[in-house]
Amino acid sequence: MSDAPLGRSAVLDILATGYTSSTGPGVAATVSLVRDGDLRIVFDPGMVAHPSVILDALAALGLSAADVTDVVLSHHHPDNVMNAGLFVTARMHDHKAIYRGHEWTDRDAEGHAFSDSIRLISTPGHSHEDITLLAGTADGVVALAGDLWWRADGPADDPVSPDRAQLRASRERVLALADLVVPGHGAPFVPNAATPR
Repeated sequence: MSDAPLGRSAVLDILATGYTSSTGPGVAATVSLVRDGDLRIVFDPGMVAHPSVILDALAALGLSAADVTDVVLSHHHPDNVMNAGLFVTARMHDHKAIYRGHEWTDRDAEGHAFSDSIRLISTPGHSHEDITLLAGTADGVVALAGDLWWRADGPADDPVSPDRAQLRASRERVLALADLVVPGHGAPFVPNAATPR
């Protein structure tokens, strides 16, 4: 069975394009919104210059924080989760569970489907708990990959990776099906032969 979602009805919006200290004035996460039917999923609401960066981008789409149904955290590094608390009514998803209010429901992220067009896969390598959200859109499969890539150029050798072989395997898994990759701290990119493995 393919990792790719079967449906193609999801819509992607980039709420904030991230950067690292080498490409911007500090560190910011790429924060994304994926919509499909009644689902409004924010991916990696991490560090940004001010929470209004995220909230104003949502407002421009006619949404508020209360309209967000789900938040997906690719992994638990502060730069990728810093603003998760903006979404107090949403279900929070990580590699091992779904959290809401005082409820904690264990589940493995691998294969978790939000809809026919949106699913999660386990892609460890930048950390042991990395997950990727796959969204089937009208333009193809989008992989919201967290810090598997910080930006289009990698880094090829992630300096914080606990397992370089695992990182490479997860990158290859994502590249086998993604038409577009949304990295953790840069603009979306179309993968090609130069994309770091």
